[in-house]
Order: sequence, then C-alpha cells, then structure tokens
Amino acid sequence: MASHRFIEPLVQESTPAIIARKLRYAMGRGDLEPGQQLVEAELAAELGVSRGPLREAMQRLTQEGLLVSIRNRGIFVTELEPADISDMYLARTSVERSAVLKIIELEGRHEEVAAALRQVTDKMAKAIDAGKRGRVLSDLDIEFHELLVRLAESPRLSAMHATLITETRMCMAVLEDTGYTPEARLAEHVAIADAIGAPDVPLFNKLLAHHMDDAVEKITRGMLAAGNPEGEAANGVTVDAAS
Repeated sequence: MASHRFIEPLVQESTPAIIARKLRYAMGRGDLEPGQQLVEAELAAELGVSRGPLREAMQRLTQEGLLVSIRNRGIFVTELEPADISDMYLARTSVERSAVLKIIELEGRHEEVAAALRQVTDKMAKAIDAGKRGRVLSDLDIEFHELLVRLAESPRLSAMHATLITETRMCMAVLEDTGYTPEARLAEHVAIADAIGAPDVPLFNKLLAHHMDDAVEKITRGMLAAGNPEGEAANGVTVDAAS
C-alpha cells in the first residue's frame, strides 16, 4: 500500500496539558489574578479533576514562569513587574519576527498570511465602527498576533508564543486605560499586515519594534498611574516617572 505522508496520527492532548491550557486562559482573562494563591484542593474540585494531573499542570506553568512557588507558603499567579513587561515584549518581538521570516523567506507565503491577517483587521474596523472597545478590541489584537505565529507552522515558536500571549493578556487591561486609541491600534495592525504582504521585511521589523516598544511604554506608565505618587506600582516595584 502506498504511503500517504499527508495523513498523520491524531495527537491526543494529555489531561495535565488540558488543565494547563485552561489555567493559562483563566490567567489571561483575569479569572486568576496576579498574586492570587492557588489552593490545590479547591482548584481540583472546581475543575473536576484529581490533584495528580493538576499538580503536574501547575508544575508546567511554574516552569513557564506563569506561576511561582514560594516555600512554606504555596503557589501563586506571578505578578509582572515593569522589567518583566519589557522582557516579555522583547521575547514576543523575537518570536514574531522569526515567524514572519519563515513565512516570507523560507516559504514565500506572505500574500496568503497577509490576507488572513487582514481578515482580523477588518473585524477590528467593524468593532470600532460599532463602538466596541475594551476587551473586544484586545481579543482581536491578540487574535492577530496569535494567527501570525500560528501560520508560520512552527510548533516551537507557537509553544513559546502561547506563554508570552498569556502574560500579554494579563496586562491588557492596563494598556486599555492609557489613551491607546482604537484608530491607532487598528492602523498599526493594518500596517504590519501590509508590510508582510509587500513583502518588506525591514519595514515589518521597524513597525513591529515600534508596536512592541510603544506597548511597553504605555503599560509601564499605566502601572505607575495605578500605583502611588511616589512611583510604586501595584506589585511593589518602583518605576522612575522620567523613564
């Protein structure tokens, strides 16, 4: 019988992997808040799972940096400090640049990918026209970047990006309160999609760097504003107001 290479075995997700994905989602949506302690027995009951796979899932998330284990105290949702925000966006920039290089230089699929990304920006435009803001626009923003990386079809890039996107979601609420207008948000994503479609890698790199750097600046200042006049953010990290 001829071998059909396009037929691959189905990969069944393990229970710990499913639990880890659900916990990432809960953290990204704010259902599990930064600094919140996770009580194993309560969480297992809420999820309807045994404590063994839950413990394994939490160990995975601890390794990813989304949870932190404090000896004699327990496991907590990580609290992102300004330095963490900067580092996270730096890592996202690297992952998304690598994804686009693979799409353009290795596969020549830039037009296909740009068309898919424009479908998301079209949804953003419709949401803005309908007066929808806040979480709706943030979800579409995340959808754009998740799609960009997913279309590179690199399991490793996608795995790295998943953790970074969870961290991004954790600080999206701050970004929404910084004067980042929906129109500016849309224009930045349209420009990125157009640069991929061109294809113009130097322009894409410039636009993405500006997009990420601007987010870091806005979120950092938002954390400052949410703290106290002396510049202490909610997580206890002092931020220089002149930075």
